[in-house]
Amino acid sequence: MYKSIGGWLLTFCLIGIANGQINEPVKQIPQFHAEGTWANLPSPWIMAIVSSTWVDETGHLWVLQRPNTLSDQERSQAAPPVLEFDQEGRFLRAWGGPGPGYDWPESEHGIHVDPEGFVWIGGNGNEDQILKFTKSGEFIMQIGRGGQPKTNTDTKNLWRPADMFVHSETNELFVADGYGNKRIIVFDAHTGDFKRMWGAFGNMPSDDSSTSSNSIGPDGHSQFVPPVHAIKVSKDGFVYVADRGGKRVQIFTTEGRYINQVFIGRECQAPDCGNGQTAAGIAFSHDHDQRYLYVANRSQAQIMIFDRKTLDFLDSFGSWGSESGEFGTLHHLSVDSEGNLYTAEVTPLEPVNRRVQRFSFVGFSPLPTIIKNTL
Repeated sequence: MYKSIGGWLLTFCLIGIANGQINEPVKQIPQFHAEGTWANLPSPWIMAIVSSTWVDETGHLWVLQRPNTLSDQERSQAAPPVLEFDQEGRFLRAWGGPGPGYDWPESEHGIHVDPEGFVWIGGNGNEDQILKFTKSGEFIMQIGRGGQPKTNTDTKNLWRPADMFVHSETNELFVADGYGNKRIIVFDAHTGDFKRMWGAFGNMPSDDSSTSSNSIGPDGHSQFVPPVHAIKVSKDGFVYVADRGGKRVQIFTTEGRYINQVFIGRECQAPDCGNGQTAAGIAFSHDHDQRYLYVANRSQAQIMIFDRKTLDFLDSFGSWGSESGEFGTLHHLSVDSEGNLYTAEVTPLEPVNRRVQRFSFVGFSPLPTIIKNTL
């Protein structure tokens, strides 16, 4: 199950993850069974490239797909961009696309359903923004507009935002912005008002050109290296950011104070290792303490498992391909209340990669005596 990923590097901050302390390491590893393609559409609809998944408070799976990526011959059978399925993978409803009062994304990218039941959509097209809808597809709010100056200092507009997450305790929308910008930006989830923003290590985001994380030194670049691709807030109030271009996950307080980071496949270099970018998606385990961190490694086609408190690497699974348990460019991932994982793939090796895969949580195995892949 494990594939060598070379030298991942952990940079410790003097501040602990929880109350100034590092918890005892875990002694077991989550195990999963690959179910393959899951959540099928009713005829005659067909699935296009799936960019993102999310499991809501009721256990329903929400899928964001890209109908415009289908061939001319297939487009007459395209399903709408937003799809909802129940816990058994049965189709419930679909909606989305251009409509009055809002600018639908040029390229659908991220989906999130907040605790109040609102559906948030982001896009990575050049003029894209964030949209808020009800679960039935009624438009509520838009943050950002096309045709505006694209800078890391703009507090009203975004540049190809990749992902978003509503933190219920503060009613704040955290945005990974994104493919064009290189920052985290926070808005009021009800009004859309700007609250704050930051870049890598809590620095102010900059419009200076980013370079490869491998050319900067042991801690990586002082700014995020686009795309800033995924964002989640843990139950204990820490913000996890997938810096895909920087090949790392960085951790912050909700106010933007830097805590820690872990590199993901830092040895991965294009063209021998995909496009050389790695950390694409983030999810937490379903237990109350969210003890495990799952990271979707794009170019090495793996889901990596970490101890969330210590950031020790525990295990990984997956490889390039189109069979069950393999990935054609792993993208976002999500987890349900039973611990099952749901994945999206965005560069299909075969048409079959246009899918959602479910990896069923089947329990734990003991942690090996020797921790793998440490430096």
